Amino acid sequence: MRNTIWFLKGLRNGKKTELFPEADPLEPPLWPSMLEGKGEVECPTKALENGKWNAGKCIACRRCIPQYMPTGNQKTYSLSKFAPSLLSRSFYLYPVDSGTCGACNTELLSILSPQYDASRLNIFLTNTPRHADALVIMGVYTEGMDDVVSKAYEAMPDPKLIITLGACAISGGVIGKAPVLSDKATVEIAGCPPSPYTILEAIVKAKGGGK
Repeated sequence: MRNTIWFLKGLRNGKKTELFPEADPLEPPLWPSMLEGKGEVECPTKALENGKWNAGKCIACRRCIPQYMPTGNQKTYSLSKFAPSLLSRSFYLYPVDSGTCGACNTELLSILSPQYDASRLNIFLTNTPRHADALVIMGVYTEGMDDVVSKAYEAMPDPKLIITLGACAISGGVIGKAPVLSDKATVEIAGCPPSPYTILEAIVKAKGGGK
């Protein structure tokens, strides 16, 4: 009886999954997002120097307010390489936590929730690097994870991508340095942590050749 009630409630509420990235995001967060402004500020990670903002170093500490303000623009990612066309259908991610606070993990898992439903875009997680198309590295450098990250990458079949997710994985954030292989990343998704919108759009573009 209880299952029937939930089933009927689902029918009544209708489909809740967003159409993003085909449509604009319904609730884009201000933090993190692209910053706009001018002037010199004291940034703990040197994300703002000489009037230029480095998204990969920004931890969204808000010390730059009011000189710099968030715009809501979720495109805080960069791509230097795209997946070959043979990966444009199904795309499997293998996440590795090199030393995070847990926030990036949570946001990555959020793209699989009903609100975003990455599976409709043929994006999935895999529990073995041998089935992965992209290695997703999160967190700062920790000596004990060097071999883990390196061996996971070696076990992946070609062609393969490296995705660094979050400020810690890109630049080391405020507490350390970037993990092993981060300098070989072909997709950098900035944010502390990045929003599910940013993560999803970056992966879709990497998977689809930038389209």
